[in-house]
Amino acid sequence: MRVLAQLAFLVALAGAGRAADLGEEWSGGETTVFDTTRNAFSLPAHNLAGERRAAFFVGNSFFNQNWITAPGSPAARDGLGPLFNTRSCSACHFKDGRSRPPEPGQPMAVMLLRISVPGAGAHGGARPDPVYGDQIQGDAILGVPREADVLVDYTEKPGTFADGEKYSLRHPRYRLENLGYGPVAKNLLTSPRTAPAMIGMGLLEAVPEAALRALADPEDNNRDGISGKINRVWSMAKKGMAVGRFGWKAEQPTVLEQTAGAFAGDIGITSSLAPEENHTARQEVCVKQPNGGAPEASDRILHDVAFYGRTLGVPARRHWSDPRVRRGQVLFTELQCAACHVPELKTGDWPEFPELARQTIRPYTDLLLHDLGEELADDRPVFQAGGREWRTTPLWGIGLVERVNGHTFFLHDGRARNLTEAILWHGGEAEASREKFRALSRADRAAVIAFLESL
Repeated sequence: MRVLAQLAFLVALAGAGRAADLGEEWSGGETTVFDTTRNAFSLPAHNLAGERRAAFFVGNSFFNQNWITAPGSPAARDGLGPLFNTRSCSACHFKDGRSRPPEPGQPMAVMLLRISVPGAGAHGGARPDPVYGDQIQGDAILGVPREADVLVDYTEKPGTFADGEKYSLRHPRYRLENLGYGPVAKNLLTSPRTAPAMIGMGLLEAVPEAALRALADPEDNNRDGISGKINRVWSMAKKGMAVGRFGWKAEQPTVLEQTAGAFAGDIGITSSLAPEENHTARQEVCVKQPNGGAPEASDRILHDVAFYGRTLGVPARRHWSDPRVRRGQVLFTELQCAACHVPELKTGDWPEFPELARQTIRPYTDLLLHDLGEELADDRPVFQAGGREWRTTPLWGIGLVERVNGHTFFLHDGRARNLTEAILWHGGEAEASREKFRALSRADRAAVIAFLESL
């Protein structure tokens, strides 16, 4: 079946020439891959060939490698920490997919806790805690205290659909224990974050800024209740402000900068874009530790990993012609979900990445910030993103998360245990859509979920 699908792909390209002529099952345009195994998120873009395909696997090796404490051999892979969350990129993005929250009473391991204090920091970003910085690192190299354990408890919140069927949502409460460097700020702001799936990041970077501006409506001038806005963020590469696209609050502008930020914050690996170690001056024991050079990740390694992230293929839709899936797709639009989860975007020219250029893609996102209400608020602003605002999550591949990662935990902190709960947590601009979903019959609710699982 997979071979036949790939043959169909070649025939389509030969006859049509561009992804705009392909059906909606081709989620990533010509980058689309046909695979429904546990490796569905880990394959190179279908149209990546020759030396560039070989470069993909070079980046993959660095994405999966465990970094070691300095000094070490090989020297190109040392410099871990001194504080870190994980030893490799793939520890959180297992098989390039989504991470999950910890079980109650277990310390956070494959997600992280962003922290800050009120007020604007450098370039208008979040202002770090004076001792612990901008995220909690739960691990450290030998001889260095860990920063803290992050634990979660849940309170169940019961509810009822309009037809009388009951449901329950779990409300998380995170706490810090075993603080290694004294107390945190009394007015600490926190935001737990799971690691999202990696697929299609390069395609999203290739969407022209003009397309995002056309979708944005910060003042809701069309009076549809949806007021998406662009997050303007600091670009380490440009040394100026840029459009944010990546991260739960669209706080990074490019895959390269997202990669550099994750290297520094999550693994403690410096690069030319993020040359500062991930500890503060108040953590004196960290200052005294050896490092793996300046920078610890060479530009070659940084760009190899970013190349890998940009050229991961997007899995094709499944069961897209099934009548129930089609019914769910109609309802998805009628519920106004597609106002934020925009089904189709087009990428622009990108000479450096011709495989990603001029593609018709179906990510189901507008890459904009939306107010999702008080229930999902973290009250932690980042650049122009307020405490109630989140970037619209791309939905492509969401139906394969259980197969790839073995769970169905969704939203920024994984509080939703399935797609139905994820919808029911939506508030703010999405409240009307949520209430329409609650009013659907059981069969129609199941059709919406079947549609989402086809993506």
